[in-house]
Amino acid sequence: MSFFKEKNKILVTCSKGVAPFLKTELEHLGYPIREEKSLGVFTEGDFADCYNLNLQLRTGLRVLYLVKEFRARSVDELYKKLFAIRWEDFLYSDGYLSVTSAVLTDAINNTQFANLKCKDAIVDRMTQKTGRRPDSGPDRNKAVVFLYWKDDEAAIYLDTSGEPLSKRGYRKIPLKAPMQEALAAAVVLATNWKDDGQFINPMCGSGTIAIEAALSGLNMAPGLLRNNFGFMHLQGYEREEYQTLRKTLRDRRKSSLSHRIIATDWDAQAVAAARKNARTAGVEQFLEFQVCDFSENLVPPDGGVIVLNPPYGMRMSQVRALEEQYKEIGDFFKQKCSGYRGFIFTGNLPLLKKVGLKSKRRLLFFTGKIEARLVEYELYTGSRKIRAVEKAPE
Repeated sequence: MSFFKEKNKILVTCSKGVAPFLKTELEHLGYPIREEKSLGVFTEGDFADCYNLNLQLRTGLRVLYLVKEFRARSVDELYKKLFAIRWEDFLYSDGYLSVTSAVLTDAINNTQFANLKCKDAIVDRMTQKTGRRPDSGPDRNKAVVFLYWKDDEAAIYLDTSGEPLSKRGYRKIPLKAPMQEALAAAVVLATNWKDDGQFINPMCGSGTIAIEAALSGLNMAPGLLRNNFGFMHLQGYEREEYQTLRKTLRDRRKSSLSHRIIATDWDAQAVAAARKNARTAGVEQFLEFQVCDFSENLVPPDGGVIVLNPPYGMRMSQVRALEEQYKEIGDFFKQKCSGYRGFIFTGNLPLLKKVGLKSKRRLLFFTGKIEARLVEYELYTGSRKIRAVEKAPE
């Protein structure tokens, strides 16, 4: 049986804190869970399953298809083990190759040197077997190989994604410090919104959270927005099979939403950017955009989910200026959001005290290297608009 038709171990990587949501996605798609790690989930499948995972996963970053696991106690042993692999069966001798890695071993003190030895082993093998060698470099828009090397355990994968899956391709105007698309998708999944109420996103910035909500609500596979994946540059790629899958996924898209998605920002430039990004993603007609100060002018329609991603403030002077803004969010929740489930995503935990509400749930995420929380507040109608709930543990 061809290597590309065999069931192999597949590692889907993700940002820290996202693995539980990635696991849920994989289970929903019918894939077995072999192991859950802090930065990824192991499943299994054949090469064609990698097409499906790249197209459908919202919270994953890279889909890695295992070639071989082995022991390597030195750089020379790493080279020999990699040289022994039949790379001529996987790569094109006239193609382009990029090598990335995660290395934590005493056998080497320079990750880039590990990449170089890995690349050398591959191209030397290709030269010996085919008489030609692929070009190589840092660009990840063609064939990509990923090396994992910890202590004396090593694994080599074909990175079937190439560019990270978070690069959907719709964010043409990112603005300052935008939320990564895969993280925004995880935030939407964490709210458990399923087009069963309104989805309100004040302080929308470039619109990433609202756009990911629309993609999810419409059952639009996010990978359909891309035209290039790493698997397309490997020998096992079957274009007709991939195009059939794309058509199947396009046909599953819903034509409308049952509830409203409203994205607002006080900055007209931000709203214009969010609208353009939504247009590129093909969901502009499903979103409502407003230029307004949410605390003064936004009146949410009855019931649903409201998500804010306010600034974090990295310097003390910024934090002091943001204290009033976080207090305004709390007042907005109390006065205008009865019947909603409110969420704040922030990388500044002390500022949450200014919200003035007790949280129902706190989920740990990371945005880059910043430790963050998605905090849920349950907002009730009645004489007591906010019901006290025991604070969830950190």
